[in-house]
Amino acid sequence: MTPKPDLSREDVWKMFDRISPTYDATNRVISLGMDQRWRKKIANYFPKGDDLHLLDLATGTGDQIIALMEKSHQLSHATGIDLADDMLQIGKKKLSMKPYKDRVEMQRADAQELPFSDNQFHVATMTFGIRNVPDVSKTLCEIQRILKLGGKLLLLEFSLPSFLFIRISYLVYLRYILPKVGKWMSKDPHAYAYLNKTIETFPCGQAFLDLLQKAGFSKAKRHSLMLGSVTLYEAEK
Repeated sequence: MTPKPDLSREDVWKMFDRISPTYDATNRVISLGMDQRWRKKIANYFPKGDDLHLLDLATGTGDQIIALMEKSHQLSHATGIDLADDMLQIGKKKLSMKPYKDRVEMQRADAQELPFSDNQFHVATMTFGIRNVPDVSKTLCEIQRILKLGGKLLLLEFSLPSFLFIRISYLVYLRYILPKVGKWMSKDPHAYAYLNKTIETFPCGQAFLDLLQKAGFSKAKRHSLMLGSVTLYEAEK
């Protein structure tokens, strides 16, 4: 069943603006330095061909775009969107120092109402952001709309491991360790407690594959990472 829009998610971008100064550093710590490797792995699932145009949703400080521009020679242009303007400003500053800066644009936009025409992008990515949108199904339908025929959605998201011992250990980390580390680094007592709650309640695995198929995607599949605590979802238009 598609999760109902949660009013607490309506203004979640404001929380990300608050924690933007420490966001990148906190990501490295809470992922044990693995988040950059996961981001680069996405390039292995790009559709065939060169001169690909990428849309990165919930782009934040631009880490996903940077990882893919540096990993793959297939991309000719990338667009990143987010509602958190402070995060975007950090991303723009980071990108301004990159040799491919003229091939990337960052803009404020809502993933639920994408300001792009149909069939515009070859690839859409979203990394640890789909949990935070109020209406997941609407967002997936919008992504499907702006992709070209044969284009791909490549989506990274936290998930719950299926093996009981690993799952219990992971839940202990989510509930008791991650919030304390996040609070210490970000100085925001609520941000990483929110992260914990969204990870535990968001549909993962087959449940999310079903949402992709209902949104019109085909060949939806999942790739388990980090013992099942992270999943890369791959789907084609």
